[in-house]
Amino acid sequence: MDPGDRGGDEDRGGDEDRGGADSGGHEDRTGRTGWADHPEAGPAWDDGLIARRVAEGAAGAEQAAAVNLAEPRLGEPRLGGPPPVTPPAYDGPLRSRLDALRELVGLSRARLDSRTLAEAGRVLDEATARRRLSGQHTVVAIAGATGSGKSQLFNALAGVTLSETGVRRPTTAAPIACSWSDGAASLIDRLGIPPRLRRRPAQHADADGLLRGLVLVDLPDLDSAAVQHREQAERVLALVDAVVWVVDPEKYADAVLHERYLRPMAGHAEIMFVVLNQIDRLPGEAAEQVLDDLRRLLDEDGIALGEYGEPGANVLALSALTGDGLAELREALGQFVAERGAPIRRISADLDAAAWRLRPLYATGRRTGLSEGARDEFSARLADAVGATAAGEAAERAWLRNANRACGTPWLRLWRWYQGRCEPSTGRLPVRTQADEEATARQRVEQAVRTVADRAATGLPAPWAQAVREAAVRGAQGLPEALDELAARTGLPPGRPPRPGWWPAAVLVQASMTILQIIGGLWLAGQIVGVMAPNLGVPVLLMVSGIVGGPLVEWSCRMAARGPARRYGMEAERRLREAAAGCGRARVLDPVAAELLRYREVREQYVRVIGAGVGGR
Repeated sequence: MDPGDRGGDEDRGGDEDRGGADSGGHEDRTGRTGWADHPEAGPAWDDGLIARRVAEGAAGAEQAAAVNLAEPRLGEPRLGGPPPVTPPAYDGPLRSRLDALRELVGLSRARLDSRTLAEAGRVLDEATARRRLSGQHTVVAIAGATGSGKSQLFNALAGVTLSETGVRRPTTAAPIACSWSDGAASLIDRLGIPPRLRRRPAQHADADGLLRGLVLVDLPDLDSAAVQHREQAERVLALVDAVVWVVDPEKYADAVLHERYLRPMAGHAEIMFVVLNQIDRLPGEAAEQVLDDLRRLLDEDGIALGEYGEPGANVLALSALTGDGLAELREALGQFVAERGAPIRRISADLDAAAWRLRPLYATGRRTGLSEGARDEFSARLADAVGATAAGEAAERAWLRNANRACGTPWLRLWRWYQGRCEPSTGRLPVRTQADEEATARQRVEQAVRTVADRAATGLPAPWAQAVREAAVRGAQGLPEALDELAARTGLPPGRPPRPGWWPAAVLVQASMTILQIIGGLWLAGQIVGVMAPNLGVPVLLMVSGIVGGPLVEWSCRMAARGPARRYGMEAERRLREAAAGCGRARVLDPVAAELLRYREVREQYVRVIGAGVGGR
């Protein structure tokens, strides 16, 4: 270290001992941050050029004005207390969108992981935090790459050397804030900038009050080799109301700047200034050519440019070293700050960005939900699995058998009973075991659940489709057992099927036919043994009437029983189908419908969130 540098260090040490006007004794008398605050930066370096151009002619009183933010501006009376804080007024649409996003996050917590909702939660937190702070101040960050002249521009706007400039990189190691009016302490606290890094501009820097309400923050280099510097810059970028991007003729097309910062913030064009600095290094019309190429790159990044009064980024060219174009930037910043709309624009842009990232999780171009056809098909599959059709046919056969027993001839029933007893067991078709039937029924139930879940999930975003399938799977647990119990309880009623009113008459007629046969037979037997007088006509007639009339009555009863038996079977099938459908609805369809309803609710909230912000993207 040369003696001059040592002498500078000794001067700063003397200031620390005296505990002068700086905060904590870490600044020299020129208002620059001492290197004791940044031991990793090494000894101070003064190239002599920038320092002479910017600070030349500054009076000692103007340099002394770069003190702690808590001190009032020179020449102004000290107030008895801090000015009252007027928070920014969120308009109705923005407030409605924030409420919708809060509702959306609440409804989605059980379906989406916390990392997915982190950005939306951050936007809500920042909107709430910013609303509590001053709406009369606008926090603008100056950001850029190494060597772009950020600190030089920061000092030029302040009218005094507040931020260290020089050849050694990185120069700015921590954010430095400069406020043009009182009452911004809470805003700067939110940025995490300590009091020793808070400054005030020179007294003549804003004599007409054009920048009153401005809080300007000089950020560390975005491409700094020190990771903690980049992290600090990105942290503050997420909190400020607006950004001035400073580029230079050599690195204005830097891929890191465009891909990592400008392109992701394309939706924040209304709160962005893009400044091409160091145009004094460009000869002739080269500055306009570079500026046109910069506009082309910004357009490719998707950043709207406010060229003709429309909303968008303001693109300027200047030289912080010579002051060329500085008045235009000062005027643009003054108009921007005077509008007092930057906090609302920033929150709206953050809201748009968060909604756009959430779009794949809520938006779908297809119609979703379960149609009536899908519901009916699911109920039909469950009815088949539970054997509703077979149960109805069995009920019909049971009714017919009961009719045959009641109205059939006793001789025919006796003959059928005898055939059943004498028929050998060989030659019959193998009967499926109960275990096989249960396995088949379970497979049908599982297939029905999978089918209805896939149909319900069709067109849904992945998390909600997964939630629908999980709801169906949970409901399907124990469903086959419940259907078996239902079939046993709702199937054929115990005892014999009910008898219609004509059955007693048919039974009486069938009994009369049997009695006629018995009487005729006994009469003929009496004539054969000689007990009764011979007369074949009457007993034969009685026997023939009974023999022919019995089957005729049975056939007539069977024809008459088909209709009631069919209705009885259909009623049994209907009861079982309705019971199976009710069980499937309660266990599967209702939970699936609840998930679909939740999705429709979050979809409605998402539509409220996007409003007119992302609809056109």
